[in-house]
Amino acid sequence: MKTVSLTVDGVGIKASAGETLLWAALDNGLYIPNLCAIRGTTEPWAGCRLCFVEIEGRDRPVTACTEPVVDGMVVNTRGASALRLARTALELILANHDLDCAHCARNGTCELQRIAKHLGVKLNTQRFGRKVRGLPVDSSSPVFTYDPNKCVMCGRCVWVCRDKLGIGVLGFAQRGFDRVVTTFEGKPIADTNCKGCGDCAEVCPVGSLVLRDEERAKAVYGRHKLGAGARESSGGKIGAAGRKSNGG
Repeated sequence: MKTVSLTVDGVGIKASAGETLLWAALDNGLYIPNLCAIRGTTEPWAGCRLCFVEIEGRDRPVTACTEPVVDGMVVNTRGASALRLARTALELILANHDLDCAHCARNGTCELQRIAKHLGVKLNTQRFGRKVRGLPVDSSSPVFTYDPNKCVMCGRCVWVCRDKLGIGVLGFAQRGFDRVVTTFEGKPIADTNCKGCGDCAEVCPVGSLVLRDEERAKAVYGRHKLGAGARESSGGKIGAAGRKSNGG
């Protein structure tokens, strides 16, 4: 496959032609914030709107997860316009996120914490006010717990359950502010055909789906420690974090 050369924040990298800019950067250890990126999907989900970057010659920022690399591309992940869009997207996510970091199993390995630090946004930002829904926590599964109040609607759990495993226990329901990841008819996890594999909890970037087994959780979440490399943190399958790029 043809290889192209491009520059991201002053760093020269190489990537396979046709690869998206997000994965090209992450595979070269350069961090671009993301929550919903999944390698190998036919179409990028592009739902989190956190991966905005600026490309030389373009008049507006683009999402890195949808932009294919081309030879000679010059990318700035820290441009004012791109940062403004990404920060706004993050603040909207935080506005209805249950910020109980001190008691969260993912404290220190949470992707929201990493993104907030990278973008310079306070987790307790009040720009858009706060409205946490107060939905019930599903603790019925012996393998994991599900707290919808911490869900960031990234779709990773839906993808792994429905598209990768072909089970389809989890899916999206409702619209707008009421949108939620849930089971058919809102049944408890234990009352569905969930196989108890726990893969949904492994790909969750935050503390919404959390593994009960402490040893397994330690092994899985340890790969997501803040500062972990792109390939290490998720095996090159789910959007991850690379080293911090220049200018940040």
